[in-house]
Amino acid sequence: MGTLPPSSAPLSERVLREQIAAFLLIFNTIFRSRMVFVLVIGGIMYAELPRLSVIVYTAAHFLISLVTLQIPRWMRAVPYADGARWARVITACIVVAGVADGVAPWIFVQPGHLPLTAVLIVVMMANCARAVQSIRPFKIALVGYVLASMLSLIAALIHEGGTYYYFLAAFAAVHLAMLLRAGMHETDQLAEALTLRFENEALAARLQEQVQETERASLEKTRFLTAASHDLRQPLHAISLFGAALENQLDGRAEGANAHRLMQAVNALGHSLETMLDISRIDAGVVQPTLQSVPLDPILRSLDDVFGALAEQRSLQLRIRASGLHVHSDPQLLPRMLSNLIDNALKYTTRGGVIVAARARGHRVWIDVRDTGVGIPPDQRERIFDEFYQVGNPGRDRSLGLGVGLSIVRRLSKLLAHPIEMHSIPDRGTLFRISLPLDAKPAGKLSDAASTHSTGNTATLKGMPRRVLLLDDEADIRRAMTVLLGTWGVHLTAVGSQSEAEKAMQSANAAGECFDLLICDYRLSEEANGAVVGLRLRERFDKELPLLLISGETGPDRLKQVQALGIAMIAKPVEATALRHIISVISRPSAAQLAASDP
Repeated sequence: MGTLPPSSAPLSERVLREQIAAFLLIFNTIFRSRMVFVLVIGGIMYAELPRLSVIVYTAAHFLISLVTLQIPRWMRAVPYADGARWARVITACIVVAGVADGVAPWIFVQPGHLPLTAVLIVVMMANCARAVQSIRPFKIALVGYVLASMLSLIAALIHEGGTYYYFLAAFAAVHLAMLLRAGMHETDQLAEALTLRFENEALAARLQEQVQETERASLEKTRFLTAASHDLRQPLHAISLFGAALENQLDGRAEGANAHRLMQAVNALGHSLETMLDISRIDAGVVQPTLQSVPLDPILRSLDDVFGALAEQRSLQLRIRASGLHVHSDPQLLPRMLSNLIDNALKYTTRGGVIVAARARGHRVWIDVRDTGVGIPPDQRERIFDEFYQVGNPGRDRSLGLGVGLSIVRRLSKLLAHPIEMHSIPDRGTLFRISLPLDAKPAGKLSDAASTHSTGNTATLKGMPRRVLLLDDEADIRRAMTVLLGTWGVHLTAVGSQSEAEKAMQSANAAGECFDLLICDYRLSEEANGAVVGLRLRERFDKELPLLLISGETGPDRLKQVQALGIAMIAKPVEATALRHIISVISRPSAAQLAASDP
């Protein structure tokens, strides 16, 4: 029968097994030292009391220790259930040794030999004290050894009689009581320590299992997010495009109001999906920051472009002040933090407005987002960073969002090591302050693609491009884009493969009708990469042709890869206004636009 795994054996058996192992580490030392000790003491006693009984006692004691050393030895391979039997064997050996020691007083305590008796008492007391330390793992063995030797000594002293012997007997009795009390205490402490050790090991094992399970769940979550980020965005992207086209076509008609409400619902759904995926990506560890020199002004200008119209619709003032500062942060995640803070400030401000300002403070930069909104009561200031919690919105008004924007801010704050403070006065407003490192020696200017992606570009062109080529393997997306861009006066050529795109570009070049913009889906059929395909088409047919990627994958690694290639990208589901803006920004001006711009 083999040993049970430690986690399968009962706790009491595991404790007993360790007690046996601890004692057997010194088992040989104990009995070998007893053999040497009995020879030395026997020789001293024989010099003072030359009798045959001393020789017999010394020889018998020596043989008992020698035989004890020859008994079969416990090993780690012994089954856990056999521990109790081995504990009984060890206890029997120790009690026999105690009985053997208890014979000594009846031999060496003699009338008229008080010094010899005193030496014997000192030796036996010291021997019992040492035994308490050695055999404390076994309570019964300890009690048996100490009682067998010390009670025999006390009885021999009383039997001898006389004032001195009675006093020594009383002294030995007190010593016996103290030994037993100390021995019991140490035995209990050792058992408790071993029990606590195994309980901690069991907790650590369970914790390790939970960590492994959490890691597996995190991997599954990451795989789900990878699929969801594309598969959920793709149909929503098509709905958004068809809806925007329908809204444009019904503009000015009675049905247009319904189309407008439809697009509001679609856009709200897109924002909710994006927000939930953001939280999941951060919690799953998918989002990893890349800290570098980041200029603040392009980010602030982009935020002004994004939220300026929203503030105007709500009759609020939005003041975003340029600073000329550079910080050490992530160019993708820092705008996300600020965007959520500004969006939150505008939602809870009904009069006045929002001010965003950055200023240097020593080696740090403070970015303040201050509003004149409803403020936050003191008892709710910790809860505002919880998911789905919103101040003053018990009815879950969806116009105020999901209530996860500040939760994302807190996660990004920890991820980027940018501490955030909050100060608020109810009915007067709230201040959120982000503290981040000042970059005193900023790197060179960001690439155009990086600026376009992360901060936008305020230098927009008037009008839209005349001819655009779209490469997307989804037929619904091609149809929706064709209808939508048609309402903007753009002639769109939509193709589903690289070979079709090559033919379209070749025909356009031959007819002298070059495209003003190439739009590619990031993930094409057969695992093709839209960025690679788009760059290949530009290299072959038109090196100056602007390229825009539309992607349902917004993981930081993908974004950084695209940024390194110098390509602008917009994420699915695409809002029509955002798509129109970025097309007007990056597309090549048509011949008509160039002619109109000439003085």
